[in-house]
Amino acid sequence: MTTHPAAPVPDRLFDDEREQRWRARFTAPRMSRPAWARDAPDRCVYSSNASGTTEIYTWDRATDVHRRVTDRRSGTHSATLSPDGADVWWFADTDGDEFGHWVAEPFAPDGSAAAPAVPGVEDGYSAGLDIGRRVTAVGTSTDDGTRIWLRRGDGPATVVYENAEDAGVGALSEDETLLAISHSEHGDSRHPSLRVVRVDDGGTLAELHDGPGKGLSPIAFAPVDGDPRLLVLHERHGREELLVWDVVAGTQTELALDLPGELSADFTPDARALLVWHTHAARTRLHRYDLDAGVLTELPVAPGCVGSADVRPDGTVEYTCSSAAEPSTVRALHPDGTDRVLVTPPGERAPGSVPVSDLWVDGPGGRVHALVASPADGDGRAVFSLHGGPHAADEDRFTAVRAAWVEAGFVVVEVNYRGSTGYGSAWRDAIEGRPGTTELEDVAAVFDACVARGLVDAGKCVIEGWSWGGYLALLGIGTQPRRWAAGLAGVPVADYVAAYADEMEQLRAFDRALFGGSPEEVPERYRTASPLTYVDEVRVPVLVLAGENDPRCPIRQIDNYLDALAGRGDAAYEVARFDAGHGSLVVEQTLQHIATEIDFARRALG
Repeated sequence: MTTHPAAPVPDRLFDDEREQRWRARFTAPRMSRPAWARDAPDRCVYSSNASGTTEIYTWDRATDVHRRVTDRRSGTHSATLSPDGADVWWFADTDGDEFGHWVAEPFAPDGSAAAPAVPGVEDGYSAGLDIGRRVTAVGTSTDDGTRIWLRRGDGPATVVYENAEDAGVGALSEDETLLAISHSEHGDSRHPSLRVVRVDDGGTLAELHDGPGKGLSPIAFAPVDGDPRLLVLHERHGREELLVWDVVAGTQTELALDLPGELSADFTPDARALLVWHTHAARTRLHRYDLDAGVLTELPVAPGCVGSADVRPDGTVEYTCSSAAEPSTVRALHPDGTDRVLVTPPGERAPGSVPVSDLWVDGPGGRVHALVASPADGDGRAVFSLHGGPHAADEDRFTAVRAAWVEAGFVVVEVNYRGSTGYGSAWRDAIEGRPGTTELEDVAAVFDACVARGLVDAGKCVIEGWSWGGYLALLGIGTQPRRWAAGLAGVPVADYVAAYADEMEQLRAFDRALFGGSPEEVPERYRTASPLTYVDEVRVPVLVLAGENDPRCPIRQIDNYLDALAGRGDAAYEVARFDAGHGSLVVEQTLQHIATEIDFARRALG
């Protein structure tokens, strides 16, 4: 393997108060919304970076005691509680590789160490989890496909579902007699189907399949014993909407909510209403939908974009909320309309940043939505920061990364290209068969509009992103070499054929659905979409940041791309390798990544 030039990590980015400010946005303690145990709502679990690494914490509301549960070198990101609140379950992988198993330890520490939560279940990538009072459903994904395991009482875990295609645990019914499974036995993991099986014998009770290009996702069973209603996300009318499926009677009730954009929801504790997330034009707000009366009411939550939310047994809605200008808070909206900050992590709050403005541009596939954040004293430098996914979206939420670029004098342009969620099924699926180049057409349209409106200097624009955004950055500097002044790619797909061979099976299934087959079946599509194909066309400086243990964008395919760059002899490029997976949960490591990126972009622009 070729030795590649290492990107320097600058000690400082600024010589004034901006240095403290940009770092404080990353080091300021932040926390997720505390999630409570179903039968013990005073017992909560959340994640926080308060220790300098994202770890799992508990909060006993009765005593107001917070406790850090995990302490691992690469951090921990997934945790939940048993229904009685007696145990904390967290996912144990190795150095961020996402491959492992669920372990459990007491909520109230008694000196015992974490132990496998469901003995006998194989190690794998997580394919869902639902912990009942008597039954637990666990999904595992390996190179052999997906298995779903059931543990009934204290008995051994047994496989209730197995298939070579991607699948996952959906939801247990409240009485734990039924299990909903999301599956792609039809070969399209991007548009899954549903199956409901009986817990006692694993037999199939009901099936739901909407046909090609129309996915179904189980959200939750009604939280009432004996209630067979399953809340489902569907896309029968070109966007994500809601239906209630009585899996015993076989009836389906589509909920026609008169809101633009896309929807998600969950049952309230009494199952008589839904808490509805409404996402439109990069903002998410909350509503309540009364199932009996059919009445939709917007909730008076705080200004900003809502993230996680849930309804307490007493009807209080607890949620997170932020905007581009204001950091996230964990809040409580009480039944009497009182809204307050629920809990704050220790330490100083992160400094705010600038708001974003909306930019709508006519693109080759329709109107493209972008968010633009501008420094007060910019000189035309810009970073086109592309989100990962690809099925995700940039929203008007607070991010320390965006704020750091603005602090450094860059206009930040975030493009919700075709492939993004929140703009309908056709927009999301427009990249099928032609990923990468389709998204970049939309990015180019936004680029041209920004130049025409005087928002950016055409000669001072860099393209940047992580994961799918990193992939687009590499592909962009190869297919649009005269448009960009530099390319910055974090944990990217760089050699698509090698990435397919090495990545986790869940992503191989995704790629087969996206491309219409494997590299052996549709080789030209993979060749066209692979940054490696265009490595000889790259004319600008390139920065690549790569995780040694990444199961999503594995290191070998990145090395293949870097070796090809090196083989040219004239390429200007640098590399930052780090000992973690698909990104880092360690604050100091993240600071180094951002400092490296901004320093590289500054040097590339002179």
